[in-house]
Amino acid sequence: MYRIAEQRLSTLVNRGGNRPLAKSRIGLEKESLRVSPEGHLAQTHHPVALGSPLTHPYITTDYSEALTEFVTPPCTDIPSALNFLRDTQQFVYNVLAAAPEHERLWATSMPCVVAGETSIPIAQYGDSNPGVMKTVYRRGLGHRYGRVMQVIAGVHFNYSFPDAFWPLYQELEQHPGNRQTFISEQYFGLIRNLQRFGWLVPYLFGASPAVCKSFLGGQPTLLDSFDEHTYFQPFATSLRMGDIGYQNNKEAEMGVKANYDSLETYTASLMKATETPYSEFEKLGVVVNGRYEQLNANILQIENEYYSTIRPKQIVDPFEKPSHALLRRG
Repeated sequence: MYRIAEQRLSTLVNRGGNRPLAKSRIGLEKESLRVSPEGHLAQTHHPVALGSPLTHPYITTDYSEALTEFVTPPCTDIPSALNFLRDTQQFVYNVLAAAPEHERLWATSMPCVVAGETSIPIAQYGDSNPGVMKTVYRRGLGHRYGRVMQVIAGVHFNYSFPDAFWPLYQELEQHPGNRQTFISEQYFGLIRNLQRFGWLVPYLFGASPAVCKSFLGGQPTLLDSFDEHTYFQPFATSLRMGDIGYQNNKEAEMGVKANYDSLETYTASLMKATETPYSEFEKLGVVVNGRYEQLNANILQIENEYYSTIRPKQIVDPFEKPSHALLRRG
């Protein structure tokens, strides 16, 4: 397999110059918890000086009001993406430093001091229909999986090959069919390979072996006690990617599993999950005492609820579902 990859890369370089992947599109999404100077989860609203989290293109919130999310635009090189992220974070640091609470951004992915589920404020996006929908969706996540797991921060790396790459690669692969079909097939092949070998990234580069004891809320654990406030695992790489990290441990019993064999099987599996009721979620209720507690009682409220280490994306039009966008434009 490695020999085939080397041959492909060599041929691409010979046909396309020294940089066949130049002008790739790269984007970063980084989440960081706002915390008090003592390290407790911030109970304040998303700062007004940072703009509206519903409409701001670069600074928003994820699950919680306290979980700030930084979004870069698509960049054509890694330094540009990192510089944009750095400058945006510095702006937020300046805003937080000027506020009377003197909050900070928590540096690691596993949360700081968490005083139980009720101490985690769900993100608010205003009274518009899109804003209310986003809040109700998050309320549903809390009922389904617990709020504590939802405030585990992460970094998302978005990548698209340059347009000029695909004609060269299609010729190399001697694929006579439609180019967009070819592109989709190759992206799904990449996804399957990353799912096979993705464990190698946290194994080699993971550096998160410790977690605040408050995160487990007194539950039994096999982790070792480092001190009065901290659990750790000797030689651990990334607790976030482990059993206590961000995951959907109900996936098997719910019967939802995305099928990455092709674009068609992937979209069909997710659309089925968004249309199939699940008994445990029906028990929660959708509208309880006049308030929406979740968007619906289906296996997935929306497609984005499905958690995976990697997922295909297409820019969506207004009111368009992600799967429909993928089916229409690849």
